[in-house]
Amino acid sequence: MTPKTAFTSLLFLVCTGIVNAQTPTRFQPTHEEMVKRYRRAALLDSLTRNTIFKSGVDAHWQPDGKSFWYRNHLRGGAKEFVLVDAVKGTRQVITDTQQLVRNPPPQHNRERREHNISPDKKWEAYVQDGNVFIKPADGNGPPVQFTTDGSALQPYGRLAWSPDSKYLAGYLIHPVKDSLVYYILTSLSGTTRGQLRSQPYKQPGDPFTSYTLFLFHVDQHKVTRVHTDVIDFLDAPEFHWRNGDPRYFVYEKRDRGHQRFRVIEVDAQTASARTVIDEKSETFIYESRLWTFYPPNSNYLFYTSEKDGWRHLYMTDLVTGREQQITKGNWVVRDIDSIDMTKKEVWFSAGGINPGEDPYHLHYYRIGFAGRKRIDLTPEKGHHFISFSPDKTWYIDNYSQVNVPPVTKLRRTADGREILLLEEADISLYQQTGVRPPEVFTAKGRDGVTDIWGIVSHPSDFDPNKKYPVLENIYAGPHSSYVPKSFMHYSEMQSLAELGFIVVMIDGMGTANRSKAFHDVCWKNLADGGFPDRILWIKALAAKYPSVDTTRVGLYGTSAGGQNTLAGLLFHPEFYKAGVAACGCHDNRVDKQWWNEQWMGYPVGG
Repeated sequence: MTPKTAFTSLLFLVCTGIVNAQTPTRFQPTHEEMVKRYRRAALLDSLTRNTIFKSGVDAHWQPDGKSFWYRNHLRGGAKEFVLVDAVKGTRQVITDTQQLVRNPPPQHNRERREHNISPDKKWEAYVQDGNVFIKPADGNGPPVQFTTDGSALQPYGRLAWSPDSKYLAGYLIHPVKDSLVYYILTSLSGTTRGQLRSQPYKQPGDPFTSYTLFLFHVDQHKVTRVHTDVIDFLDAPEFHWRNGDPRYFVYEKRDRGHQRFRVIEVDAQTASARTVIDEKSETFIYESRLWTFYPPNSNYLFYTSEKDGWRHLYMTDLVTGREQQITKGNWVVRDIDSIDMTKKEVWFSAGGINPGEDPYHLHYYRIGFAGRKRIDLTPEKGHHFISFSPDKTWYIDNYSQVNVPPVTKLRRTADGREILLLEEADISLYQQTGVRPPEVFTAKGRDGVTDIWGIVSHPSDFDPNKKYPVLENIYAGPHSSYVPKSFMHYSEMQSLAELGFIVVMIDGMGTANRSKAFHDVCWKNLADGGFPDRILWIKALAAKYPSVDTTRVGLYGTSAGGQNTLAGLLFHPEFYKAGVAACGCHDNRVDKQWWNEQWMGYPVGG
């Protein structure tokens, strides 16, 4: 069944009286009217293309770092070139493109890296027949064999030198080969018989390669197992040696089940270990969003945590264990751009700081290590993306909202001051099509307090005197949030709306980028899918707009959205009347390991 055919069936089910009794104001097109709507939707798909101009700036900075040029694509395929002087705050359209000095091609460092040569250049470490050896780097002298119990099936490896060349750290590795999953190819030319194929695939509960930590003492030719747990989840962690005292190093351990994260310090001389950071959660620690950074030539660790209920940034002295919370508040650190150890500043993006604004809008900031002197680099309301000049003296700020066209400005990094308005998007040609961007709508969630955010797409020939069936474009995967935030002039949602639907998209509880409590709803509870919030949201939309027909609600989605679609029909049949589920991961026991154990826990079924 093609997507269009599927949606035709869906439209039939939710629009016809088979599902619900007729109402006087119900929008119920005839077959001929539906044919016209399909034709109109196809036409608008074409008419809305290439109708937005000057929506962004791709800056080509000059070698002096003080000027750049960019290209605008205009109506009719025309182009214009703009030259900007960041120091003077000027822009000019130029016709002589010979004025554009092109950036020199990047120079690649072709120096050969010497793998496993000790920092003092005296020794070379290597693994042979699964065992650890070192030999004089100058070739003068016999090799030293440290181990004899390694093999091709269970080798030693991942060797790393201490900065003073006194120690090697490494692992005895117990490899695991992933089991196969099978499928049949049926669309093969030249045969009517399907062919069985397979590929490795790690499912929930499957074992991981494990790593046992050892130390190799160069002067004593001694091997010692470190007194710590075996690494039996994810890949072998890296070693971070203490600055100024290479007797010690730390590594990270993420426990299977996603409920414990540790930073463990090892004393290479004694092979003893102590825990520097030990974070636990009754639900889950979102491993893919666990960001850590070890600045060179320091003994600090910067990392993110949700232990106070929101994703924030922390700094820990790895020697003393002293912790400093850098960011704090009822908002979410979304990403970290960089750490400036000289100025003692963090550059990061966040959502939810500005009162009254969509908490999913990205804004960019700088803040001191002590959590003071926060500077907002993107003060205007909207969803922002910034790009810096090569030396970070300047940056280009592009921002919009789902229904507000993009604006692009040049700003100064030192204080965030606006230098120059570069472009405002030209949407005049788009406006002539009669299509309008989605509407932003919020309603309270199941707790009666939390705002749930979503968008609404109407047919371009919307008649407020008619009641339209509703389609929800659903994707409730807990790994992120999904409602678009940047300007969206046309989309699949609008194309479906043209067929005679009000189409909505909602981020319900259980998705990411809000508080920890908001996210925790998904824990061992993927069937929830945020449906209590979604249903309340659609009912609130209908309370505001009588054109929303809550007696005819359908939904559609792919992958996790396919799973959500089926869940909506199974668990909330009183509200959702029909759905189209594509590629749904309906059984969390057989889907990919990392995703399902992250949200459903381990052991499987535990």
